[in-house]
Parts: sequence; structure tokens; C-alpha cells
Amino acid sequence: MTIQWFPGHMTRARRQIEAKLKLIDMVVELLDARLPLSSRNPMIDEILQNKPRLIILNKADLADPVITDAWVQYFKRDGHEVLTLDAASGQGTREIPERAKLLLKEQRDKRAAKGMNQRPIRALIVGIPNVGKSTLTNRLAGKSIAATGDRPGVTKGQQWIKVGTEMELLDTPGILWPKFEDQGVGYRLAVTGAIREEILNVEDVAYFGTKYICEHYWDRLAERFELEEPPQDMDNPNDVVEVMEAIGRKRGCLMSGGRVDLEKASKVILRELRAGKLGRISMERP
Repeated sequence: MTIQWFPGHMTRARRQIEAKLKLIDMVVELLDARLPLSSRNPMIDEILQNKPRLIILNKADLADPVITDAWVQYFKRDGHEVLTLDAASGQGTREIPERAKLLLKEQRDKRAAKGMNQRPIRALIVGIPNVGKSTLTNRLAGKSIAATGDRPGVTKGQQWIKVGTEMELLDTPGILWPKFEDQGVGYRLAVTGAIREEILNVEDVAYFGTKYICEHYWDRLAERFELEEPPQDMDNPNDVVEVMEAIGRKRGCLMSGGRVDLEKASKVILRELRAGKLGRISMERP
């Protein structure tokens, strides 16, 4: 299965971002801590040019903390300011305005030297669908302004939102890119819920996720679903499917004759993975 999702509103969103750039002081780039590179739009550098940028690894509460620490060091070596965050609970959000001031210290010092009053920092929030942009915006604003949901494509347009007297945020729709050169990227995004499930083969996506977890986090899977042995051969599709079927039997995903409904089992696997029921799992490593 080839995975791709680039609806028309994403093209409009890119044009809208480019039109607003001259008003922007800095960019808050939101990535999924479980898959920072796969959730990073390769077009962003081209779109944003050289705007100062704060990278936020969101959903850090769902990611493997050891792997997340490695990703933080990875981005710091590239010269980026990085912050880990759980926007859903609000943990880490209070640091953002202070980090923004540090990032723009040179510009703000120049304004002060000229006797100019400091105006609110204008920050653009960008990221792929379902990475938590609107949830973060609402946390920073202290009230529900931006529409949220645990599915991609909730935000359809831009809006300015005030964060106290220090910042103004421009929330934007999530933007993917027209073609995934590496289909592994598409599958990782699909596993974590960044692509509309209606266009996917859910069994293929669940197979990808199950195989990865069997390879890297078998103990979590075994504990959650009371499984006994990992697949004998990870490269044998039948062995991985047997694990999916075992999960289906544990969750009662059965059809007539006692056969496992693999589609239902696949949905169980993905739902529990996305909700963190399997523990803190990272889908890629630096």
C-alpha cells in the first residue's frame, strides 16, 4: 500500500503562511516526540526561510524518555532550541514565552537600545496534522479558542490568539507534503494518527506498527495483551500476523467459526498504541 494524503486545504495553508511571514518574529515548530523526523515537514525550511525557530517535541508523555533525550541532543547539535512538551496536560507550556524571549534576545535588545517599547512576540505555530498545535495554543491562551480533536485535519484556517501580554500566536492548519519519498515515513505517520484512517488499509498500518513494537518493545505488547512468545521470524509476515490474531482473540475480535476479524484487531492495536496503553513508545530513533 502506498500512503499519501495531501488535500487541497494544505496547499492553501502553505500560501497563507507565506503571505504572513513578514509579520512573524519567530516560528514554533511542533513535532511528535514519538517520531520527530517523520513528523517534520521537509518543505518547512523552504517555506519559513531563516526565521528564528523553537522546536517542540510534543506528546513526550507518550514517547520513550530515553529516545526523546537522544532526539533533544540530535536537534541541539543542529543548532536548534528544543523543548519537550505534553500539551494535553500543559506540562512544559509555561517555558515557551521565556524560551521565545531568549531566542529573540538580540532583536529585543536592539529595540531596547533604541528606546523602543517591547511589543508582544508574534509567533507562527506550524506542524503536521494531529500533532497538537491547537491544544498547545489553547493551553498558552488559557482558554479554548482553537478547535481540537484526536484526528487530523481539525484546524482549517488561520487565527491570531493572544497569550497574555507577551505573545501573539498564529495557529495554522496542519501541513503534510505532496509525496513521501520513504514509505516508512507514511506508515509511521499513519500508525500515530496523522493521516485520515478512511484512506488507509488499517490492517497494513497495524501490521507495520505491530512488527516495530515486536522488535523494540515486545515486553510492553506481551504484558498488555497477555502474549507468551514473540514472533520467531520478524521478517516473516505470517509470524507477525499471528501476533495480531492473538491480540484479536484476547480482545474478542471474532467472526463466525471462531476466526479472528483482523480489521477489528488492527483497530484495537492502533487505538491502544495511540492512546499510550502500551506504554511510552517511540517509533523512530536518531
